[in-house]
Amino acid sequence: MTALAHETLEAVMPKVATPPSDLDDALWQAWKAIELPEGYHAEIIEGLIEVSPTGRLSHSQIANRLRRALDRFLDRSEFAALQDTNVIEGRKAWIPDVLVAPEDTEEHGSEDGIGIKASAVQLIVEVVSPGSDSVTRDRTRKRREYARAGIPVYVLIDDHDEHGIVTVLTAPDPDQAIYGDEVRAGYGSTAIIPSGPAKGFSIGEDITGPPRVP
Repeated sequence: MTALAHETLEAVMPKVATPPSDLDDALWQAWKAIELPEGYHAEIIEGLIEVSPTGRLSHSQIANRLRRALDRFLDRSEFAALQDTNVIEGRKAWIPDVLVAPEDTEEHGSEDGIGIKASAVQLIVEVVSPGSDSVTRDRTRKRREYARAGIPVYVLIDDHDEHGIVTVLTAPDPDQAIYGDEVRAGYGSTAIIPSGPAKGFSIGEDITGPPRVP
């Protein structure tokens, strides 16, 4: 654990959402009305409702190992690692694999209680699933969305980039929808979270597994 794991919420939480448009409202109502079979979830990403299956076993194993390790790291701080949680930004909705937010989420919930406000989220991690749609969603579309929302740290754990790469993105620019800083670490080495409540947390082979064989 590091000193930053004990930072007050005020010290690390920014941002304000832009007002939703009529199209945003229509998508929002459609998203809330969707009934999906077990094993699928829906998100609103860049003006589209995207439905995707839950990850394979290896995907779940990485996400679970990561969440447990983050919870240990954040123990006795004001923050916790969460899974299967809707992140709400205006009339957008995302379901990251793992996120870090205040442990007391009640104060930071959306008005209808359907999820946690993006303004409270300090770190998001996506474990990239196979398939061109999934890869593009996490590497490109969600990267832009999280930058627009001002998510301070976005981490990609990506089996499908070379022999496995952990990418740590920081310094979001909401106006440009980009992250200003990017650090990549291959599986078998260690990626370090550089800022926020999880500053100093390391993502290594104990979480990702060994480098992938092509």
